[in-house]
Amino acid sequence: MASLSMFGFVALWSPYFLAFLTLITCLYFMIVGPWRTRFTKEGPPTRKQKAYFVAGIVLLYICVGSPIDLLGHLIFSAHMIQMAILSFMVPQLLILGIPNWLFERVFQIRPLKAAVTFLTKPLIAIVLFNGLFSFYHVPFIFDLANSHALYHSVITTMIFIAAWMMWWPLLNKMPGWQSLSGLKKIGYIFADGVLLTPACALIIFASKPLYATYYDPQMWMKSLALCVPTGTLASLNLTGPEMFFAFPLLEDQQLGGVLMKIIQEIVYGTVLFFVFKEWYRKEQEKEKLETAVLPQPSES
Repeated sequence: MASLSMFGFVALWSPYFLAFLTLITCLYFMIVGPWRTRFTKEGPPTRKQKAYFVAGIVLLYICVGSPIDLLGHLIFSAHMIQMAILSFMVPQLLILGIPNWLFERVFQIRPLKAAVTFLTKPLIAIVLFNGLFSFYHVPFIFDLANSHALYHSVITTMIFIAAWMMWWPLLNKMPGWQSLSGLKKIGYIFADGVLLTPACALIIFASKPLYATYYDPQMWMKSLALCVPTGTLASLNLTGPEMFFAFPLLEDQQLGGVLMKIIQEIVYGTVLFFVFKEWYRKEQEKEKLETAVLPQPSES
């Protein structure tokens, strides 16, 4: 069984992407720290918010900059784990980690605010994300995207942005942006989960491997070229994914669909728990307030 180390340090750990994310993280801490008074009179973000942001950046690097990214071009199940984390975890953590005043400053750019306002309408947001995700995993589209760097970058970036838009109605705390509340959030989560099910089902119950990216050696090499330097790839004598994993292609594909659905259900179930908890707390507070203002019976 061949080792991933043959692809070299750059392909495995993406040092340039790590440097970029490090710069983004430093800018975040400068903006919410020493530079904060230039933008707002509000206090600094909480430790929890900072932890959310850092966790989001770390997960983003793990998905796109670590060996998981390379594995995603070798086996389909790793690709689906990567997509699940990028779609269901990273956007949530980054949204929760960025303070409201920073979003407000960014949304002073009117075209951007107009676009976000439109794309985060609940119905549009869930249809956009699930539509793009399903479209990407149509075999022809998937193989095309994974054989051309530009197409791959464009469609994966679009899915990541759509995931942000999908989570925004549930998580943002900004005044004037609360398009969902209470039971509507619960319905939104259920609808979101249902819309992704057909794509996962088609992958899980397919009777043959769907993606030439993993069973055609030439397509597989084109896919590897997206994350392995050209010189390194040319120096290697590669025949196909079976060099690294003995797992049958169909079973790997089915496992990928199952893992995507399991991760989605775990994440959505966790979010559903907190949404329901928040709704119940508000209902209890509302009931106590109504009880407190009711006229008390007079003593005779």
